[in-house]
Amino acid sequence: MLCTIPAFAGFEESFVADIESWKGYFDSVTPHLEKLPSKWETGLNSLQKLCILKCLRPDKCADAVTNYIIEHMGKRFVEPPPFDLGAAFKDSDCTSPLVFVLTAGSDPTKMFNAFAEEMEMSRKCKGISLGQGQDVIAEQMIQDGIEKGTWVYLQNCHLYVSWMTKLEQMCENIDPENCHRNFRLWLTSMPSKAFPVAILQNGVKMTVEPPKGLKANLLNAYFKLDDSKLEKTSKPTQYKKLLFALSFFHALVQDRRKYGGLGWNIPYEFNDTDLEISKTQLENFLEQYDETPYKQLNFLISYINYGGRVTDYIDLRTIDVILRDLYRPEIMSDDYKFSDSGLYYSLPVDPDRPHAKYMEYIESLPLNPAPEAFGMHENAAIICAETETKAIFDIVVKLQAKTGSSGGKSYEEILDEAAVAILKAVPPPWIVEEVSMLYPLTYSESMNTVLVQELMRYNNVIEVIHKELPMLRRALKGLVVMSVELEATANAIFTQQIPPSWEAVAYPSLKALGAWSEELGERLQFLQRWIDNGIPVAFWVPGFFFPQAFFTGTQQNFARKYQLPIDTLSFDFVMLKEEVKDLNTKPEDGCYIYGLYLEGARWNKETMTLDDSIPKQLYTHAPSMHLQPVQNRPSPTGGIYRCPVYKELRRAGTLSTTGHSTNFIMWLEIPGGRSDIKNNLELSDQDYWIKAGVAMFCALRY
Repeated sequence: MLCTIPAFAGFEESFVADIESWKGYFDSVTPHLEKLPSKWETGLNSLQKLCILKCLRPDKCADAVTNYIIEHMGKRFVEPPPFDLGAAFKDSDCTSPLVFVLTAGSDPTKMFNAFAEEMEMSRKCKGISLGQGQDVIAEQMIQDGIEKGTWVYLQNCHLYVSWMTKLEQMCENIDPENCHRNFRLWLTSMPSKAFPVAILQNGVKMTVEPPKGLKANLLNAYFKLDDSKLEKTSKPTQYKKLLFALSFFHALVQDRRKYGGLGWNIPYEFNDTDLEISKTQLENFLEQYDETPYKQLNFLISYINYGGRVTDYIDLRTIDVILRDLYRPEIMSDDYKFSDSGLYYSLPVDPDRPHAKYMEYIESLPLNPAPEAFGMHENAAIICAETETKAIFDIVVKLQAKTGSSGGKSYEEILDEAAVAILKAVPPPWIVEEVSMLYPLTYSESMNTVLVQELMRYNNVIEVIHKELPMLRRALKGLVVMSVELEATANAIFTQQIPPSWEAVAYPSLKALGAWSEELGERLQFLQRWIDNGIPVAFWVPGFFFPQAFFTGTQQNFARKYQLPIDTLSFDFVMLKEEVKDLNTKPEDGCYIYGLYLEGARWNKETMTLDDSIPKQLYTHAPSMHLQPVQNRPSPTGGIYRCPVYKELRRAGTLSTTGHSTNFIMWLEIPGGRSDIKNNLELSDQDYWIKAGVAMFCALRY
């Protein structure tokens, strides 16, 4: 194999010859700190070693990049400075706004109010949350502030984009000669393209990130408390126990964000306000009820306070399960554990020094919690780290110069070769009319309609590819003008991303362009075999552009065959022991499906149930299944996990014009096989796998 980088000459042969040493490097807990085998430790510099780590253990690249920055630039570039609102205020004057750039989960309002109190400006401070119709009030506040020297606090500027131009004009028109020297304009906004650039250039920018990690969030919650605040109610023991459980719950839902789709389908902006409201409700309910109202507290906190931010039903299910495992009568015992390791538990109440006891316990917790604290498998940490690595290198690739060469090839040569390869992998569009004659619309076979609709959808993608790539090749040779659309396509191909014009008509995917084009070829081959050989015995679900139509068609066949209303039908899911290649005949009713992937768990062929993943095995094949339509099917009472099925790993989706999600496909019931005994309580299959974030997918990242 030709090596284009001289420093790595002979690496392939050396790797094969010393495979055991490399295996030790791969299996290491901290490979980024290990010495490389053989001559490579001394023969490569730190950047070249990072290249090897990226190939073998991408989950540790973020740590290695941090070490690289410390080595070459210094530690101060990786350690965020402490936030000092007073120092930022000193840098401002009456004409320069102070801008809080918001991050998910942060809310600087409490900090601002405390600072206003400290500066004796709390009575001379006016604030408003921007939104439709609030512009007149905000303008009057600014005008009064300029004249009287008050502070004006305008929250959520990103929610009132149409007024930003007017705000920019007002800031530019502030005359320091006619403006009270005590006037300050405070603004908060999420990152937004609509935010005025002039205000950013002239203003003092600040950002406050929420605490990261279970320990940091718990410290943040208890740092503001003391012994007197822990004795607020007439039931101090119950209050202390439930307050700690509430704080732990808040820390959990905050820190689950780092696990991406495994944590939440959508990363919500939970903040300290949610915790404060829930804390107040806890105090009131303990006072009003003789018995602790666990059910009512669970509903209020999970579905109203925190659930009010949740827009995905599957996330709402997760947040409910997490809190129900914490807010229950068993928490009053001193040995109630929050996780399997027993590291996190309900602390015994110390009557003499309760606050100090809690602080000592929180300080003893690890800085970086293991995934088991969230009810997840250890592989979740690898998925989290690999996602971070991908984000880092996506940015690096986008910053890469497009001039120069790669392996001796110019930018134009790389694009031309990629275009030729994609055109070879993607056949020309189907003539749908011809296929419609082979598979006509009939009452008894809905699959013919499904096939034709699939061909029409894929043709949209194929036609765009076969139109743009020949034009791009001609543009690279100077034969036609390089339009804005063609330039966007060229840039995407060079950085191995799906071009925007293709993505607009294609199915959702997180794959790089090379893997995406290969998968597209496989999908088209699946449909071509269907055309050539007739309706398949088993269906490869990832091959469908719109799988929902296929599942509806299967139920429609059954409904028409037995003259049943289709809205009374649902699927019974039968897991098959047979491999796909051993299935020779179609089922009498329903369909055989295969090709799905599992994340967060694996399928155990011996027990025919879900099981914990094998370490470092992040994704596994789901079993082949028989989907059998059943009329008026009763809901299972236990022993199963109701698993969501998605098109790709991102999980989040939007509703299309048909009312279907662009990503979520269906619910699928699979034997759970796991009833955990925790704190002498049985944790159901459903709850166990919900906390682990288990789901099925049609496609992975690679």
